[in-house]
Amino acid sequence: MRTVTHRLATGVSAPASPRQSDIFDPNSGSVQARVDLGDKAVLDAAVDAALAAQPAWAATNPQRRSRVMFNFKALVEANIDELAALLSSEHGKVHADAKGDIQRGLEVIEFCCGIPHASKGEYTHGAGPGIDVYSMRLPIGIGAGITPFNFPAMIPMWMFGPAIATGNAFILKPSERDPSVPVRLAELMSQAGLPDGILQVVHGDKEMVDAILDHPAIAGVSFVGSSDVAHYLYQRGVAAGKRVQAMGGAKNHGIVMPDADLDQVVKDLAGAAFGSAGERCMALPVVVPVGDETAERLRAKLIPAIEKLRLGVSSDPDADYGPVVTAAHKAKVEGWIQTCIAEGGELVVDGRGFTLQGHENGFFVGPTLFDHVTTEMSSYKEEIFGPVLQIVRAADFEEAVALPSKHQYGNGVAIFTRNGHAAREFAARVNVGMVGINVPIPVPVAYHTFGGWKRSAFGDTNQHGMEGVKFWTKVKTITSRWPDGAVDGGNAFVIPTMG
Repeated sequence: MRTVTHRLATGVSAPASPRQSDIFDPNSGSVQARVDLGDKAVLDAAVDAALAAQPAWAATNPQRRSRVMFNFKALVEANIDELAALLSSEHGKVHADAKGDIQRGLEVIEFCCGIPHASKGEYTHGAGPGIDVYSMRLPIGIGAGITPFNFPAMIPMWMFGPAIATGNAFILKPSERDPSVPVRLAELMSQAGLPDGILQVVHGDKEMVDAILDHPAIAGVSFVGSSDVAHYLYQRGVAAGKRVQAMGGAKNHGIVMPDADLDQVVKDLAGAAFGSAGERCMALPVVVPVGDETAERLRAKLIPAIEKLRLGVSSDPDADYGPVVTAAHKAKVEGWIQTCIAEGGELVVDGRGFTLQGHENGFFVGPTLFDHVTTEMSSYKEEIFGPVLQIVRAADFEEAVALPSKHQYGNGVAIFTRNGHAAREFAARVNVGMVGINVPIPVPVAYHTFGGWKRSAFGDTNQHGMEGVKFWTKVKTITSRWPDGAVDGGNAFVIPTMG
């Protein structure tokens, strides 16, 4: 059986891993491979290699670093079908979603191709008599990324792209559930011309995570995952003197105003709520129709649209979505469905018990719809992370603004309306980090920045865009003066702000 191992610098031998974890095929439920689970000794070997390689990479001019990014982008595009098939086989998302996963990561790599411009400092000539002040953006040294199972290509590229482009070495710890694509990306980075030791992949569970958080040579850590773990990582990492960005969970709302185009809303919800089996932090699992009349019209259109959704194996080109990632996650999602029933939610479409002929042991969960869900229900308060859509009815616009604003999560929100004033008011007032106006999944383009509020994000710097450049660099500011008696007459130095 295939074993996925750590990818360290050439000549660095990873200590033997006495522990392994199973990698499942979500379509069949069978174990298809195993992954080594590392420990502090494995991490120490990776850090030693990174320490040896990083100074020369930091000294490499930004144009040359940019060329590596250009080469990597071309290699990923040339191998995208292979990468998508590998991703689908371990995660379960259909091939189109897998390609989208890779493409959204590549968009950040495209941004990183412009790193010579993005990493420029500032300069002031004549800040005082004969005095110039300028700043430089310098790499922090060694960064680490801890990434989730749901986007095994996109989120690693969100992290290692800006980190490496700005001159850092990077150690990636992907999810042990689907680790093969991150390893393959590291191989393509090497083919693109990245020096040995600058990007390494280590595998593991909490033991490896804690080793990363505690290692004194790792200067910054980026994380995406659940909110409880994000909070833990943030506290432990900051206590160890690191800069940390930790993105957590979500419960994104879609507000549907009475004037919205409901046919388009239903199409958007079909993808945003059920695409990738709902295993997305930017999924739209809560829809908020404003007014009972809007709710009834929306419900009437949603039911037949949901019943038409096609579940299939990840290689089925006609499938709308595939299985969830593991049997444990399937049980968790179905447990939340039962909880919502017990709490009084009206089960309109039940996705439990779905089986696919020939794949009866696959981890499939059918699309599920609830109505009359209330804010007191735990199934509303917590993230389900599966193909479950809940209708929470709002009496008016003010209640629709309040629902996502008061929720513990603040990742994304969307409003569907033809009314420009309502959209503008909503975008300005809602207490959520990313807002879509007639856009169901408002993930910003790569040259903007990604990040939520409240328990959806810990730390004060977001992912990718200029925020990513800032996170992976530190600023050094220089005040310089070249004395010349003929110019200043031998006058004493004057601090620029006092001149």
